[in-house]
Amino acid sequence: MNNQIHYSPWLNRIAVLTAGATFLLIIIGGVVTSTESGLAVPDWPTTFGYNMFLYPLSEMVGGILYEHSHRLMGSIVGLLTITLLVMLLAIDTRKWLKWLGLVALIAVIIQGVLGGLRVTELSITLAILHACLAQAFFALLCGISWFTSRKWFTNTISTENVDNSQNTKRLQRLSLLTTCFIFIQLIFGALLRHIGSTLSSTLLLYVLIGVHIFLALMITLHIFLFIRRFFSVGSESHEISGRLPLLLLGLVGIQVILGIGAYLTRLTFIGETISSVLTDLITTSHVAVGALMLVSSFVMTLMLFQSKLSSIPMETTIDNTLVTE
Repeated sequence: MNNQIHYSPWLNRIAVLTAGATFLLIIIGGVVTSTESGLAVPDWPTTFGYNMFLYPLSEMVGGILYEHSHRLMGSIVGLLTITLLVMLLAIDTRKWLKWLGLVALIAVIIQGVLGGLRVTELSITLAILHACLAQAFFALLCGISWFTSRKWFTNTISTENVDNSQNTKRLQRLSLLTTCFIFIQLIFGALLRHIGSTLSSTLLLYVLIGVHIFLALMITLHIFLFIRRFFSVGSESHEISGRLPLLLLGLVGIQVILGIGAYLTRLTFIGETISSVLTDLITTSHVAVGALMLVSSFVMTLMLFQSKLSSIPMETTIDNTLVTE
């Protein structure tokens, strides 16, 4: 006999809370990198020999405040991820979603270890990996938040009759490519943030900047193409609100402005003439908006592929009466 799956508001709330806490963690991590506070605390998992959770608040100043806050926030995200997995195991009957919850837990553990080893091993490579995994982990949690949302269940019912024409397939491809380009762009952004100002080779620096600019142009082009096709095919081909593509377009505009600001303040003499606080604000905002672009494009891609995702073999059926509760 098939089990029924239905919308659980508390499961969705925990998923959204975990994703929100992860976004805050990314922002704090951006502050740590922008202020070069990553090595302000030289030991791990302790903090100057203290248990991390017992470190005196009175000594959390300057770079120590940023780095230690980052560790504490990481611990909160870890606990929330454990809670999310337990709730998925207890409430949701979709096996593939339980596996995603397990992947999220493994990812947050790896992320914590990478962050610690980055300090103890003084490794820039680990710092870059740490930054990239953070973005992927955030996207995964936003995906789980979508899969547990009320909208996912109502869309699963309505997508049974959604058009699967070439227009829809082109939308899917454009959205998927845009998401991939954004993530690759974030990788090059992490490279520039961590090693851009320390490169001895000017040629290599300009190669990184050139690739970064090229990817920005590709992302912008794909978003314009996506929006053009999105509004030309009509709502019968998808279940996405027109606000999402426009949100992504707005984010890319803000990101371009922040990117120019980050380049001028970090890699040119202009940075020496303005406040370091403003420089840190620009670069951290650049990281945060990049994360929002990634998850916006990723979730929109999941929405477009929902008819295929909903057909994943599983021993469950959707209880239509409970979706609208």
